Amino acid sequence: MAEIIGLGTTHAPSIYRVPEEMTGVIKRTLAGKKLDPKMCDPRNWPEPMQAEWGNDEGTAAAREYTRRTFEATRKLRARLDQFKPDLVILYGDDQYENFVEDIVPPFCIYIMDEFKSLPFAGQDGEPRRNVWNEPGDIVFTQKGHPRAGRYLVNYLRDQEIHVPYAYRLRYKNGLAHSFINTLLFLDPDRKGWNYPILPIHINCYGGNVIRQRGGMLAPTDMDDEPDPSAPSAAACFDMGRHIGRALAASPWRTAIIGSASWGHGFLTPKNHYLWPDHASDRKRLAELKENRIAEWRNFKRDALEDAGQHELTIWSAMAGAMSDLGKKAQVIEYIENWTLNTNSCFAVFN
Repeated sequence: MAEIIGLGTTHAPSIYRVPEEMTGVIKRTLAGKKLDPKMCDPRNWPEPMQAEWGNDEGTAAAREYTRRTFEATRKLRARLDQFKPDLVILYGDDQYENFVEDIVPPFCIYIMDEFKSLPFAGQDGEPRRNVWNEPGDIVFTQKGHPRAGRYLVNYLRDQEIHVPYAYRLRYKNGLAHSFINTLLFLDPDRKGWNYPILPIHINCYGGNVIRQRGGMLAPTDMDDEPDPSAPSAAACFDMGRHIGRALAASPWRTAIIGSASWGHGFLTPKNHYLWPDHASDRKRLAELKENRIAEWRNFKRDALEDAGQHELTIWSAMAGAMSDLGKKAQVIEYIENWTLNTNSCFAVFN
């Protein structure tokens, strides 16, 4: 039986930005046309949010968020390097990058020899400012593992789970941000990345991914009619469970990484799309610490979307493997905030 380790982390785009620009999501929401006018005034926000916004519009809080994130990802990377995997499975999503109006699959396994990405090349031709001060034309190259990709697709087929797969990327910047950001954050000191990766896309945004253009529109400016729903947590959990069994039967030491933030402010209408649902995220944290992740198969889509926890189905897929294989969670860090759009959790499953 092959050895397997699990890592839970985040890919939040705000983290690589310079602190002065990390509140861009909330500022876009504040500029939306349909936002309740009273919520444009910080004096009407919850007191902790006002304190975090402070006199610098959240810059100090953003700087601390980045510091804590990279402290956590360094610990995750140390565990990964100690494990020395032959293969790294990356669960992430696609937000109007490789999958746009022509097709939005529930899942997709990327069967490729190599991945080239330009994470700091802006859509408007301008480079994206980042904490590493790296140029917009810098290219990051990662090795793929096509043999493992074909093996997984065929294994899942034999379990009557038919998963789409792709032999190339369509997004001009390469990997979707959920995948490349994960790799950047796990290498914050730029020591390099030599582990072959197998990215697996999960459509977790469903009803919002096209109508919000992957987050480019202010949430209050979306069309009222939602897109078709994302796959259920049960479907993600079951697929993850079968992938875990496939990898346990494989010849490869494998790290399975689930990369997703938890509650998102810009996905939480009951909070005016401004701050995350902290109460719901704290419940998830308690379940994780108590190793009750088998319960994450039971998430209902309406409840997830009410809490802005759309991306938790990515962790559900990882939980399917970890619970089935008897792995226990160790929480490395949990970062809660009010003005930076997302809460983030970092964990190891061993």
